[in-house]
Amino acid sequence: MTHATINHVVFDIGRVLLHYDPQIPFSRIIPDEDDRRWFFENVCTHDWNVEQDRGRGWREAEELLIEEHPDHVENIRAFRSNWHEMVPHAYEGSVDIMRGLIRSGHDVTMLTNFASDTFREVVDRFDFLSETRGVTVSGDVGVIKPQREIYDTHVTSFALEPAATLFIDDSPANVEGARAAGWKAVHFAGAENLASQLEGLGVKY
Repeated sequence: MTHATINHVVFDIGRVLLHYDPQIPFSRIIPDEDDRRWFFENVCTHDWNVEQDRGRGWREAEELLIEEHPDHVENIRAFRSNWHEMVPHAYEGSVDIMRGLIRSGHDVTMLTNFASDTFREVVDRFDFLSETRGVTVSGDVGVIKPQREIYDTHVTSFALEPAATLFIDDSPANVEGARAAGWKAVHFAGAENLASQLEGLGVKY
């Protein structure tokens, strides 16, 4: 079988290389499951959190919510102050694959939706995040996946060939965004599945 050339492999980070789950600290902070669900659906929502990935600072983010929900000040501030608990460990299987690709001579970079400060925090905790050729962090560039601009920014920053670039992400929307930018892309569903997809694409490590 003839495989298309893949010269560059780009990894997402959250839920591909690192476990991320806001429920971990908040199961302690807001023990009642219904109250906790309401809090995430109405106060510290996904849409609110994603703006920090786009570059908004935490102080501004907190003050916006406190103005709207003055009865939830402590829990709002608890999101950032307990953020480190939300990322308890790496996915060793994925990290092994990434390291194997690097050892085999593949050009490996990372492209992630991440707030600038929390990304620096995880880099200090997880050495493997410094082992690739580099990373584009959404909070640094002010644009997030799946917007086309962030893929193009990554291509320019690392001199990639889009058609020869493979992207690995747990979000179907981000996978489609990469494909729309001319990249090849696969949906991450665990290390074993990723290994199988790489084999199917002829990417050896």
